[in-house]
Amino acid sequence: MTPPGHQKSTSTKVDFIESIDSLFLKLELAYHFQFYKVFGSDERLNEGKKLWATSLKNFSSKTILEAIESVVGSQSYLPTLTDILKACSEIEGADGFPSVEEAYIEARKSYAPRDRFNWSHPIVYFAGKKIGWNLLSDKESNQLFFAFKKIYLKLKDHALKGKEFKIQIKEELEDLTPLNKKLFDELRKKYNI
Repeated sequence: MTPPGHQKSTSTKVDFIESIDSLFLKLELAYHFQFYKVFGSDERLNEGKKLWATSLKNFSSKTILEAIESVVGSQSYLPTLTDILKACSEIEGADGFPSVEEAYIEARKSYAPRDRFNWSHPIVYFAGKKIGWNLLSDKESNQLFFAFKKIYLKLKDHALKGKEFKIQIKEELEDLTPLNKKLFDELRKKYNI
């Protein structure tokens, strides 16, 4: 169910479904006999498409299509789902950005001061900042991951189009004076700590 005020994105779903259909068509054409041995009936083909679509849902349609082109061009035998997943991961990693999963884990494991954290890429910082550091630190859920993914992919797209992301490092606060040990000892005695 779509929340009030939000539109359902059908174009990405349609693109994704078309990419899965295209993937299976290319497998059928490239590996005809092997394909029919594995996906010979309509029932098996439909179940195969469901399984592959579920497994590939974290990749964009473009990545899936690039992966199938790569695999068909390099393998003599019908690729497994694992082969396609590996090819998709390699394609996503080739652009110099961490995968969505890697970025999400990095954002969750980051610590303050976050502007000084050693980020793999600045867009990970900005995606985490947009979601909210407290939310990322305290909560783990599919909704949180998908919200992060949406923001991260949008920022990645901007970066690929040439936008530069630079983390502004906040100036250090003035040095704090060392702890007054005498006062500390007096307080410990006073409160029996």
